Amino acid sequence: MTAAPPPSSGFFRLRLILPLAAVVALGAGIYRVTHSGGHAGGDAGHHFGGGATPVVVASAVTGDIPEVLDALGTVTPLATVTVKTQIAGQLTRIAFKEGQTVKAGDFLAQIDPRPYQAQLEQYRGQLARDQALLREARLDLARYQTLVAQDSIARQQLDTQRSLVDQYLGAVATDQAEVDTARLNLTYCHITAPVSGRVGLRQVDQGNYVQTSDSGGIVVITQEQPISVVFTLPEDDLPAVARRLRAGARLPVEAFDRAQSVKLADGTLATLDNQIDSTTGTVKLRALFSNSEEALFPQQFVNAVLHLDTLRGVTVIPSAGVQRGVDGTFVYVVKADNTVTMRPVTLGPVSGERVAVLKGLKAGEQLVVDGTDRLREGSKVAPHPLSEDQPAAPHTGDGAAPARRTRPSKAQS
Repeated sequence: MTAAPPPSSGFFRLRLILPLAAVVALGAGIYRVTHSGGHAGGDAGHHFGGGATPVVVASAVTGDIPEVLDALGTVTPLATVTVKTQIAGQLTRIAFKEGQTVKAGDFLAQIDPRPYQAQLEQYRGQLARDQALLREARLDLARYQTLVAQDSIARQQLDTQRSLVDQYLGAVATDQAEVDTARLNLTYCHITAPVSGRVGLRQVDQGNYVQTSDSGGIVVITQEQPISVVFTLPEDDLPAVARRLRAGARLPVEAFDRAQSVKLADGTLATLDNQIDSTTGTVKLRALFSNSEEALFPQQFVNAVLHLDTLRGVTVIPSAGVQRGVDGTFVYVVKADNTVTMRPVTLGPVSGERVAVLKGLKAGEQLVVDGTDRLREGSKVAPHPLSEDQPAAPHTGDGAAPARRTRPSKAQS
């Protein structure tokens, strides 16, 4: 077997040259990519004003902004009545349908009246008998008075007859009361609605023997038109609300669903409670709603928005432009030379995506609303051309709730 010849020196040189060529080619590619990227960055820097930071700006405008207070509330009926029988007897008729809307005085159910009718006739008979005895006793009394005047009988007999008349008077009065009670029991056999509202599910079926001790009653009636919403506010907000009520202001209240995305109904503030809950530091308020569309349901949880007042002719900016730091709230104001300055501001009420500026900013000035994380005092900026001179969008006031509603913030700088 013949051994393979040793590799030549030219073969080793080729194995060394190939890797070196690959490294050189890779380096040239990296250089080209880097060089072209530098040109792209240069073009971008030229587009944004020579290294300026691209930002989105908006203009402060003059407008009106509502001063609102948010709270969680519960839909509470003005009247919830459990209809119970006031006498015992067999339920012979149910005259309502579950879920039906009834008015006060409408017929609901009937209890067998025959036992009470018989009792009424019995008491009427007793009354007629005692009335006849009374008439006879009064005639005898008149005769005795004549005889005593003639000194024909003893005065004792006259006094006895007068006492007998008084006894019959008492008996007649008792009989009349029993007749009235029996007549009232007959009225109770005919059960009517004590209030207007919607009836719920019936608690007892026709044919059952009902008694006054039945806890569930026959049915529950809930008044839904009008209806109220009871909500709570912190005690710090109480002076402002009370002041507006004492001035005779009609404070609107809106009810939104649990997600605060759909407005359910419009109402007005009716009253507030007479004391503060010391355990929570809150006070209860009641708002009234006509609920003509039946959008509010008893015991439903809602978000109540109380419109306390409206600030008119104030400076309004987008909430996104407000920054918060160690020294308080501020905004980045864009100057004429496209540099920014940090401007302290005093904020007022917030409504949706808008906030009122009470101090520190004037209408017409531009502020940065996006891209603030890369800014410092004196930073060069390039305002986005699509956002220049775009004012803060006003609240449309349609059926949907704004993205965020908060109670008026205290003035801060």
